[in-house]
Amino acid sequence: MEEKYWEPEKLGIKVHPDSTMPLNCFICQRCKQPLKWNQPSTSLENSALKSSEKPETGNLASAQCKPETQRSSDSFKDSNIEDRQNEVLSGNDRLSTDKPDQFILVGQFDSMRTLHSIQKMTVDVFDILSDKKDIDHPLCEDCTDKLLETLDTHLTILESENKTYKISLESGESVPEGELEALQEELKGLELEEARLVQELQELEKNRERAATDLEAAQAETRRLDQQEILDQRDYSQLQWQELELQDELRSLGQRFKYVQNQQSQLEKMNVFSTTFDICQDGHLAIINNFRLGSLPSVPVSWREINSAWGQTALLLLALSKTIGLEFERYQLVPCGSHSYLKSLTQNAIFLPLFCCDRKDIWLYYKFDQAMVAFLDCMQQFKTEAEKGELGLRMPYRIHVKEGLMEDPANGGKFYSIRTHMNTEEQWTKALKLMLTNFKWSLAWVSLRYRQK
Repeated sequence: MEEKYWEPEKLGIKVHPDSTMPLNCFICQRCKQPLKWNQPSTSLENSALKSSEKPETGNLASAQCKPETQRSSDSFKDSNIEDRQNEVLSGNDRLSTDKPDQFILVGQFDSMRTLHSIQKMTVDVFDILSDKKDIDHPLCEDCTDKLLETLDTHLTILESENKTYKISLESGESVPEGELEALQEELKGLELEEARLVQELQELEKNRERAATDLEAAQAETRRLDQQEILDQRDYSQLQWQELELQDELRSLGQRFKYVQNQQSQLEKMNVFSTTFDICQDGHLAIINNFRLGSLPSVPVSWREINSAWGQTALLLLALSKTIGLEFERYQLVPCGSHSYLKSLTQNAIFLPLFCCDRKDIWLYYKFDQAMVAFLDCMQQFKTEAEKGELGLRMPYRIHVKEGLMEDPANGGKFYSIRTHMNTEEQWTKALKLMLTNFKWSLAWVSLRYRQK
């Protein structure tokens, strides 16, 4: 880094040649380079020293009247003033603290000032020079030269402008009267134009204020619309969520509807009566829903099973009659499982049981026989109603209600009694078998008619 020199002599500061100043005490405020003392040559030092040793008369007299203890207060403000004086002064001019009665000369001997006082004075001078000005001190020599050149150029420009203004002023005073009036008219026109422009400016200011007010209102409306947009977006999101839920529910219902349709199609193909009532044969015994109706000496069947079979048969006849819309005239069927019975519609409080027990009670057997004959009466009513129409029912075996008989035309018109009194188990079981066979044909006919509907 290049070091700039600072010459304190240009500021009127005299420094003792033997004093040692720090090399980098100050920095140039323009180039920010450290300033350095510009020490004079040896010959100049000697001449300066000799000239400083010649005291003046007035100063000498004043110096003899002041002791060492009355020197300048600026030289003794520091606590270590004696040490600094020892650093500044050299040779015979050094102070001796061992002889308090000695005197020194003051006044022209500026070189005997302490380094601290010199630096303080220099800083104060720089502050005074820099106060309320655009130029900050200290400045190095190069920056000072450049500053002086700039000031000279600025001064030259100002002088040229001053001359131009003077010439213009002199020429203006000698303007002819006609031209002066024209200039005054032009000035009035310019003033009117200025007034017009000022009025336009005021109108523009009013328009600007109105525009600012409208802008604030528009901004407030924008903020309101933004908030409304946020609320609408929230509602829209909720509606989208509900739409997704409804779509899921709709798809679920669609799948359930397809499942129900498949179940319905399967149920439509299914024969409800054939599924509910299964009638088959096992030798000479007829079976309905796995219950044997009848009994043989070789194949004895309990009355409990026979009663359950009669309950299923009564339920089948009631279902068939309701399917074709038939209402029985003389009896009412009441299927109750193994304790089913018929109720007389012509005689009050007469119940005919379609069940029996093991006891050999003649009265019970008589009621049981009446119930079976009444059942044949209801079956005959169903046959009469079902035979109507082109697609009427044709049963293979005839029914004789009054006699309580079942006729087999294929076997030579042989008759079989449905009563148990004065009858054999084989004949009674054969009559029950023919009756269930007619019911099997009835199931097929009702199923076909149900499917057509």
